Amino acid sequence: MDHAHSMAHPPSPFPGVSTTKFAMWLFLASEVMFFAGLIGAYIVLRTSAPAWPVVSGLLNVPLVAGNTFILIVSSVTMVRAFASIEEGDHKGLRTMLVATAALGTLFLSIQAIEWTALIREGTTASSDLFGSTFFTLTGFHGLHVLGGVIWLLFVIAKAFRGGFNQAEHGGVELMGLYWHFVDVVWIFLFTIVYLI
Repeated sequence: MDHAHSMAHPPSPFPGVSTTKFAMWLFLASEVMFFAGLIGAYIVLRTSAPAWPVVSGLLNVPLVAGNTFILIVSSVTMVRAFASIEEGDHKGLRTMLVATAALGTLFLSIQAIEWTALIREGTTASSDLFGSTFFTLTGFHGLHVLGGVIWLLFVIAKAFRGGFNQAEHGGVELMGLYWHFVDVVWIFLFTIVYLI
């Protein structure tokens, strides 16, 4: 019986780390490389461009700073969701997951407002080098946030069905890893694109 069980569930390559969590770390490592490539290309293009617009005059930095704060707060609510289920607090888990999804949706809504204003002013993905790099960087990040919100909805549905408990809540932890990754990437993007 033990042999059959070990064949169905091979041991994790790292003791104490589930295969699923290890796979998530590998996925996040590939995502780090993806965003590092995008950011590296942005830096090369920006430093080699003969003329680059004054970002503070083109982008709504205060709006996006507030949006960055919203995303950071969503990371805090995700931490609280995980801590809640670790303590057996199902109501806290559900509340904090819903708050995280709501904050992620608010972040995307504000990003849509920013994009709409830029497009109305003539800055598009095809208008110039700045527009193409800006929309590529923020667009790919936005897609990752959208994917995270959709995933959160599935985690929320499972939480409302009582699918997590103190012993079995790996889905919440994996969601948290992904959400924190998305937040950290945004902090780098905000700094590089909006502040430097």
